[in-house]
Amino acid sequence: MDQVPLLAVASVAKSFGAVAAVRDVSFPLHAGEIHALVGENGAGKSTIVKMLAGVHRPDTGRILLDGRPLELASPADAISEGIAVIYQEPTLFPDLSVAENIVMGRQPRRSLGRVDHRAASRLAADLFVRLGVAIDPGRPARGLSIADQQIVEIAKALSREARVIVMDEPTAALSGVEVERLFAVARSLRDGGAALLFISHRFEEITALCDRVTIMRDGRHVSTDPLDAIGVDEIVRRMVGRPLDTLFPKREVPVGDVVLEVEGLSRAGVFRDVSFQVRAGEIVALAGLVGAGRSEVVQAVFGVDPRDGGTVRVGGTVLRAGSPRAAMAAGIALVPEDRRQQGLVLEASIERNATSTRWRSLARFGLLVGGAERRSAAEWTARLQTKYARLDDPVARLSGGNQQKVVLAKWLSTAPRVLIVDEPTRGIDVGTKAEVHRLLSDLATDGVAIVMVSSELPEVLGMADRVLVMREGHLVAEIARSDANEESVMRAATGQVAA
Repeated sequence: MDQVPLLAVASVAKSFGAVAAVRDVSFPLHAGEIHALVGENGAGKSTIVKMLAGVHRPDTGRILLDGRPLELASPADAISEGIAVIYQEPTLFPDLSVAENIVMGRQPRRSLGRVDHRAASRLAADLFVRLGVAIDPGRPARGLSIADQQIVEIAKALSREARVIVMDEPTAALSGVEVERLFAVARSLRDGGAALLFISHRFEEITALCDRVTIMRDGRHVSTDPLDAIGVDEIVRRMVGRPLDTLFPKREVPVGDVVLEVEGLSRAGVFRDVSFQVRAGEIVALAGLVGAGRSEVVQAVFGVDPRDGGTVRVGGTVLRAGSPRAAMAAGIALVPEDRRQQGLVLEASIERNATSTRWRSLARFGLLVGGAERRSAAEWTARLQTKYARLDDPVARLSGGNQQKVVLAKWLSTAPRVLIVDEPTRGIDVGTKAEVHRLLSDLATDGVAIVMVSSELPEVLGMADRVLVMREGHLVAEIARSDANEESVMRAATGQVAA
């Protein structure tokens, strides 16, 4: 490994008003190495990424490339210096071809200045061969999976001879197969001499992929170590800076009467004949592979998505199909998988988002009363230990974990009888995960019936009283907590028959 790092973050600091986002952070990125950057939401990781990308400039400190100080005043400066950032949600031009996206701004030209589309396609094809993936350079970017869009972004970076590649939560929306393909590409980039900075909340990915890890907490650098010299337990301890109670604080609660009954729920081509019950104080997990139909089922239960047949009852009362208003009136709350697109209005304030399910009850003579709205928002964000500067700040300014708490606040303030949570801890740090799990356990203790959709098997096994496994739109197994383990759930999810 080179003694002089390819890129070094040297004593950088960045504040936004009175809030110090990053304080005196230093770490190296070496050529031929994949370096993990970890920390709780709000630890300062995103600010570091934006400084490397040229979006923010450090207030103090320097970013060095080959020992040379950089002045990154814009994203164009970062790109010209060979620094590329691959975000969780790529931003391609959907109506242009894959090749056109890769060469955007640097199109090869023919005589009379015309764009040489064949040369662009050849360049793209060569890059995909180098990355070991099969993507048609001539196809439109529209319709590409998130995984393929990320590969296109990586190809674009290579076409610009990027030597430092930052991957910011790249696997959050990928299936297992897609993650493995992305990892193969990352390893090929490392072996080709690039320096990679990998940001993820999934420790199994970090241990499988990375060579070194830098830990941040509260905007400060905690440590940088070779990954083989530090275990996951120690990483977690340093991240949270406090003793972390068990990640899955599930309490044994006597279950009560049936609250939610789903019978024969069907939607053509999506799911068929799904039936289950959930009792008061019970946490029931819907498990299965990506595409099994879990999210579609709970959205149909809530009335967001249509259903062709079946009934949903709450407390014995049949709900009208396709009516979220009827579901809410009956006491159902749905925390959706995509909090940014489906759970929040990002431009609106924290206060407005946290009370959006209660506007009618908070209004007086048809007018929303600001004092009542603020008191309700303050109460619930405090209960959930949400970190923010001011309630009237846009919710977009919050970290992912705190955005999730605002979504939970807006639904818990309705005092639901049934709480449906779809991927409740996706994209949030380990400390916040423990808080969300503790909250779910407390709600179950209070008699709330909980349906949890999760793709994380440890979460399913740690929190559920029963596990319902779906495969290809069918409910194929019901497993009691005492019998649930990774093997039994995965056998059901993949259609394997136990030996």
